[in-house]
Amino acid sequence: MVFGGPVKIGVLGGIGPEATAEFYRKLVNKLQERGLIRSNTDFPQIVINSIPAPELTGESVSKEEIEPYAAGLRELDSLNADFIVMVCNTIHLFYNELQRYVKAQIIDLRKEVMIAAGENAVVMGTLSTVKSGMYGRGIGLEEAKLLSRAVFEFNRGEDKEKQKRIATKIYRKYAKSATVIFGCTEIALMLNGEKGVNTIDVLVDATIRNYIKVKKLKLGCKNAA
Repeated sequence: MVFGGPVKIGVLGGIGPEATAEFYRKLVNKLQERGLIRSNTDFPQIVINSIPAPELTGESVSKEEIEPYAAGLRELDSLNADFIVMVCNTIHLFYNELQRYVKAQIIDLRKEVMIAAGENAVVMGTLSTVKSGMYGRGIGLEEAKLLSRAVFEFNRGEDKEKQKRIATKIYRKYAKSATVIFGCTEIALMLNGEKGVNTIDVLVDATIRNYIKVKKLKLGCKNAA
């Protein structure tokens, strides 16, 4: 008997924990809304590895900072996850390198966001995400520095309303003329309710598409046997 449905989803989270919790909540709700859950046994098995990894909010990211992410992915891979979701934007700068550490396919948030964003978009993200041009045109570098600090303070629970105000002010400047990509999962939390490309929502949608695909493949193989 297969518990939790035939699909096992690995989630690399804790970066930060609140964004991971929001991803999980939205994933469960969307599965229900899509009519994919008839009973509790229809849910996929979801393994969340909430790792105490450093925030990647600086101008550059060292190999030492990446290692906890690689270790977390290897742990999920050792549990035979069918695919893995990384609930963090900045870590996707190292997607190709990290994919080599594991057999399970990691959802590529970079591709998913570019499809969702369209052409006239600007990214609000950490300094390294903006500088890299991962999602294309970004906010100003000084704004990215300010926002990165706000993300850091938000994660540690320091005057969270103040951090939200900082993010909202920057958002409103750019939202007048472009689609804003919330290029950090914490920013998606801080701007909850604002219009834009919410990368947590993008991850949820991509996860469900992969879940359906893998489930059909597994059930097809089972029926063929």
